[in-house]
Amino acid sequence: MNLTQQLREAMKAIGGVHGFDRVLQKVTLVSAAPGKVICELKVEEEHTNKMGTLHGGLTATLVDSISTMALLCTERGAPGVSVDMNITYMSPAKLGEDIVITAHILKQGKTLAFASVDLTKKATGKLVAQGRHTKHLGN
Repeated sequence: MNLTQQLREAMKAIGGVHGFDRVLQKVTLVSAAPGKVICELKVEEEHTNKMGTLHGGLTATLVDSISTMALLCTERGAPGVSVDMNITYMSPAKLGEDIVITAHILKQGKTLAFASVDLTKKATGKLVAQGRHTKHLGN
C-alpha cells in the first residue's frame, strides 16, 4: 500500500469518530508524499460563518489537521502536539467554492517540527489563508 492509500485509510478512521475531528469527513485527500499532503474541500453551509464564507475556526482546524497528516508522512511518522500555530487570512472562500489545502513540512528536528499550509481557491489559485504550525515531537 502506498503512502496516499495509507493516509486515506487513516483519514477514514478519523472521520468515523464522534468528536471534533468529524469536521474532516468532507476533506478529500488528493496526494501524499514524504512531508507533503494535498487535500481538497468544497465549502458547504456547515463550513461557513454568518457571511457565507469559510469559517476562520475551520481554517485553523484544517491547518492543524492537514499539517499533522504531512508529519505522519515523514520517516519518523510522529504526529506531535501543537506548540504554536498562526494563520493569516487573505481572502474569503465562498459557499460552493472548492479549496485546495497544501501542507509542507519545512523542518523536522529531534523535538520540534515546522509546517506551512496554504489554502487556495481551486478555480483561480488565489490564496485564501496561510498557516504556520509548530509541533513538539517528544524526546
